[in-house]
Amino acid sequence: MNDTLKDAILNSLYDQAYPGHELLGPQLLTNTADDKIWLTLRRELLTCKSFTWGVAFITPDMLVPFKLVMAELAQKGVKGTLITGTYLGFNQPRVFTELRKIPNLAIRIVQENGFHVKGYLFDHGTYETAIIGSANFTRSALLSNTEWSMKLSSTKQGEFVAQIKRQLASLEAQSSPLTKEWLHNYAANWQQLTATSKSKAVSSEKITPNAMQQAALKNLTALVKAGAKRGLIVSATGTGKTYLGAFAVKQFKPRRFLYVVHRRQIAQKSLESFYRVIGGDRSNYGILAGDQHDTACQYLFATVQTLSQPQVLAQFDPADFDYILIDEAHRATAPSYQKILNYFQPQFLLGMTATPERMDEGNVYQIFDYHLAYEIRLRDALEEKMLTPFHYVGVQDYEADGQVIDETSALRYLTAKKRVAYILKELAYYGYSGEKVQGLVFCSRQEEARSLAQQFTEQGHPAVALTNEDSFKKRQAAIADLQAGKLEYLITVDLFNEGVDIPSLNQIVMLRNTQSSIVFIQQLGRGLRKYPGKSFVTVLDFIGNYRNNFLIPIALNHDVSRDVDRVRRETMLPSLIGLSTINFSKIAAEKILTSLDKIKLDGLKELRKSYRELKEKIGRVPLLQDFADYGSTSPLVFAQNHSLPNYGTFLQKMGEQITLTASQKGMLTFVIKELLNGKRPHELVLLQLLLAQGRVSSAEYIAALKEHGAYVNEQVLQSVREILSLSFFEVKSGKTTKKAQYGGATLITFTQNDYALSPILQQNLTNSEFKKLLQDAIVTGLKMTQAYRGDQQFTLYEQYDREDVCRLLNWPLDVSAPMYGYRVGETETPIFITYQKNDEEKRNAVYDNRLINGRSLRWYTRSPRHLDSDEVQRLLAQQMKLHLFVKRSDAAGKQFFYLGEAKIVPESVKEEQIGPKKKAAVGMDLLLLKPLTVTMNDLLFGE
Repeated sequence: MNDTLKDAILNSLYDQAYPGHELLGPQLLTNTADDKIWLTLRRELLTCKSFTWGVAFITPDMLVPFKLVMAELAQKGVKGTLITGTYLGFNQPRVFTELRKIPNLAIRIVQENGFHVKGYLFDHGTYETAIIGSANFTRSALLSNTEWSMKLSSTKQGEFVAQIKRQLASLEAQSSPLTKEWLHNYAANWQQLTATSKSKAVSSEKITPNAMQQAALKNLTALVKAGAKRGLIVSATGTGKTYLGAFAVKQFKPRRFLYVVHRRQIAQKSLESFYRVIGGDRSNYGILAGDQHDTACQYLFATVQTLSQPQVLAQFDPADFDYILIDEAHRATAPSYQKILNYFQPQFLLGMTATPERMDEGNVYQIFDYHLAYEIRLRDALEEKMLTPFHYVGVQDYEADGQVIDETSALRYLTAKKRVAYILKELAYYGYSGEKVQGLVFCSRQEEARSLAQQFTEQGHPAVALTNEDSFKKRQAAIADLQAGKLEYLITVDLFNEGVDIPSLNQIVMLRNTQSSIVFIQQLGRGLRKYPGKSFVTVLDFIGNYRNNFLIPIALNHDVSRDVDRVRRETMLPSLIGLSTINFSKIAAEKILTSLDKIKLDGLKELRKSYRELKEKIGRVPLLQDFADYGSTSPLVFAQNHSLPNYGTFLQKMGEQITLTASQKGMLTFVIKELLNGKRPHELVLLQLLLAQGRVSSAEYIAALKEHGAYVNEQVLQSVREILSLSFFEVKSGKTTKKAQYGGATLITFTQNDYALSPILQQNLTNSEFKKLLQDAIVTGLKMTQAYRGDQQFTLYEQYDREDVCRLLNWPLDVSAPMYGYRVGETETPIFITYQKNDEEKRNAVYDNRLINGRSLRWYTRSPRHLDSDEVQRLLAQQMKLHLFVKRSDAAGKQFFYLGEAKIVPESVKEEQIGPKKKAAVGMDLLLLKPLTVTMNDLLFGE
């Protein structure tokens, strides 16, 4: 480790020729789109033996994710010391209250004026790391501000670390422990730094469109001018849909306007919002709901239940309203809404919803003529700071005697006193933003809700259970009591998924299985409206052994790609959405990954669902490029599905009338299976040119490759010819060859100076359906190439399987099947390593591929091999280029991450006896030429 550390320091501070090290080398930390200072602090915490911080300013909005890390460290017996102070009265009493909840953190207070340090020291045993700079422990500093902090690692003998430790020791000597008595006195005398009260009453403020509303209004205007009669706005809860509707109506200037929604209280609140925007005579605004029938008003706000009654509809002429707005438009497929829509004939019909996706068979997009005027999802709204940020924490649900909550758990277990005590303990630990807790708890059964409410109340946390059996009056009274501080929690079963506005909510608690991503986001969104004094929302998810756990990261990240590898990364690594953080405890993450392993996320059933959703959205048969353009299921998922030879076959399964010959199917299957992944653009560029021109000269092809940013040499040009002639695939794959599976026919012909489409491909192109699907696959593949560097064979940290590597190394044949761990080529050798061996009986389990120092791996040849073996001698030759590919475990499938080129450390090479039969193999250290990033290190080698 000392040599590695020395090289890393010399690389950063003396000469870049020395081997660097992403984890150990001196670094300037900043907040960028790809990395945040918090993520570095988090990693240092999770890998340290102990830590000491001296930080002047701390805010409550960063303590929730910090607490989860500290809870993980507590299980490993890791403790830390935090030295902070009272300078300028910046630290709120609430900060100290929350810090005292962390049992493995010693808090000391420096009360001298001018204490303004920002330093973090981590003891890793064999070395120490210090981070010093401008960043306090605040959400803005660690996630968004322009901050500079220097990270420097040193041995314990280093003078720099010794200086820091002396300074910290001096601070600790000047400080005193944070006690309950000290906190009481501090709170009594503390005054907030700046007043936040506004001089004007809210009702007098002028309402103007925000950035999202301005863009949506522009699109709506364009729709109307184009003659469209209907349009749909998709906008996350809390982003100002109602005001947007009011601005749209004000802009349209209708003679009469009708607003339709499913609840009276929403109609009443919407009326007030419209009045604030449009103004005019108050008598022009009316309600049509229950026993109130203001049918003559210019601006009428109606409930669907009242308006859809035949005798009520009959009071209106179909042309009475020239502008109609349907709120919660995903409900518009219901018969009551359809009755209204079929009756009226407005000049323009606008639908607004946060969740257009339906769990039934209704098509919301079709109702609004597939005119999606604007869309802003939860992630967009959070990144645009339209909503209150949240800190999501996924923790393990209560466990006793090895039993964890699942879908079949008995009520007595769900409501056991020990489980309730565990839940309340976690709620208290992670806390909330604001002066008092206002929480909404979602559980699985009505009896559970009532029992939990009773026990919460008995434990000093007043709560009430609300179910669909309770009257509207009781629900409203409970909400009022929550907002007034008479209650701390409302406990319900899917009752408040939508249509209820409680902006003051500061805790969302999930005590049930996630049934769908739609419902999950609806429930999460209940707490994200902005509210005075609320700087974040704590979202606590108690994760049991549920089969649908895999939906959690998918919902949180709005990930509809159905890409298993992507979901796995979202679970294993912390996610950030604007100022919001997504954090899973280690055990909770394991439960999600277990659930993910058991589900066919990319199975035919899921693809059918995705296809129907996209077809509903765009109003026609989707092509593969549509899935890419609309951010839906990744086209790669279709390509990788073993039961689908090609997309034409899938369309046939979906009932579309597609006719393809065996030859056409083979060619289409080849392009989709082999080229659509975009890992090399060369074949796709040539096919696109040939489809457009029929014949292409070598010079034209090379020019097109260079224009695309792709590398060109004779080896890759020869490889392209071997791929498109299918000669690369003339190796056994099961009972036949892949060439035969792809129809056996070459796609191109080649002379010394030009390329042309093969006669059979030209003939196949007379089938317009085949031509359309082939062009779609090529265009989609070229879109996929954007994830890769076209000027290099391999893109660092992207994934490849063995066949990909054979192709990209320009080998004449696909020799991936017998390759196993490596294949020594003439000038290049790919090495494939599975880091975690889950099965000791497996062949590769005998090879102990250890990550030694964060930049090199111990690796072994096959056995039996000796130092004088021809293969070993060729491997050790200086001109040999080594490419290193690693995956975490066999659960990751066939794909390996490319970690770049590596070189053999000469002094590490030795012959060893390995495995239970003690066979000879040659072991060596492979040193990465480019040090691993923190993220890749965590993904592949983290605990």
